[in-house]
Amino acid sequence: MNRIYADHAATTPVHPEVINVMTEMLTNNYGNASSIHGIGRRSRQALDEARSYVASSIGAEFNEIIFTSGGTESNNLAIMGAADAMKEKGNHIITTKIEHHAVFHPCEALLRKGYEVTFLNVDEQGRISVEELEKALTDKTILVTVMYGNNEIGTIQPIREIGNRLKSHQALFHTDAVQAYGIENIDVRELGCDLLSVSAHKINGPKGAGFLYVKNGTLLSPGLLGGEQERKRRAGTENIASISALAKAAEIAKDDREGKREQLNNIKKTLIERLNELNVDYRVNGSLEDTLPHVLNLSILGTDVEAMLVNLDMEGIAASSGSACTAGSIEPSHVLVAMFGKEDERLRNSIRFSFGLGNTVDDAIRIAETIASITKRLQPVR
Repeated sequence: MNRIYADHAATTPVHPEVINVMTEMLTNNYGNASSIHGIGRRSRQALDEARSYVASSIGAEFNEIIFTSGGTESNNLAIMGAADAMKEKGNHIITTKIEHHAVFHPCEALLRKGYEVTFLNVDEQGRISVEELEKALTDKTILVTVMYGNNEIGTIQPIREIGNRLKSHQALFHTDAVQAYGIENIDVRELGCDLLSVSAHKINGPKGAGFLYVKNGTLLSPGLLGGEQERKRRAGTENIASISALAKAAEIAKDDREGKREQLNNIKKTLIERLNELNVDYRVNGSLEDTLPHVLNLSILGTDVEAMLVNLDMEGIAASSGSACTAGSIEPSHVLVAMFGKEDERLRNSIRFSFGLGNTVDDAIRIAETIASITKRLQPVR
């Protein structure tokens, strides 16, 4: 069976060129970058080259990059580090109701520690209101954290507008760009953010590597204590192989970015067109305009999410949902709950398809035809 992987928002296959870089580093560049001998200096050179490249990829300076183990650590370092460093200036944080759990849960943890946290509502497209954010700002607000593009529905937030609004405010501005980096053209100076999170495994790099952009002059307490690595913000011997692989993945992602975006949009367009031709009863969750090109979340009416996912998998198609199965019970997606409310049927029938390396327009046609076939079996006879 020719399998189709349509779950790139969860993780991506590692690019062959990235594997080559990682293998080369593991084999021949095993030194500790803090060692002063030749072997160590080669690792330091590789580390510096990777830092220079990823910094340039977002319009940042060399010393504004902190390498981490991925998006979760980057988000935790940004949020917990900023909250601790800024606590003398206030205790109020603003975020949204649709953040990734790597942002949502640290904010909830700070709430339990006595910080005040405002969770902004979103509309049915999954976008926040900049006006509502402005109303939520106080002289005690020390951090605003709003994701660039949502991992479940793809909706892009008004990051530049938020950055412009916060120029005259003390609050630090963090954005989780894990789903957007490598696909969107990101310039941190244009965005006006102080902190930005990235993960390698979303851009055909290895799991366990990422970075946090920290604007020069930004107050940030360290995430790990120990040695003096990563400007004393993230102690520990650097993972040179994975960091170099991350830089290579970033380089590949940048090559012909617009061509890749066009291809991803064509895949989504074809999937929707074929569903329409087959008279599948569905709705798009989120926006088809202000959205990441690789994410498409569909509510397929008259179906059950788990039954649909199982049947898709049996047909060789890997996708996912905004639901998680915990102890035998379904916990609805907090993103869809924020958009539609707790009782909406879309919480029980929505599937996320996300595309990337290896996917084609033919895959979209096969997915649509498979959905149509499964839907006929799953929907009750009327």
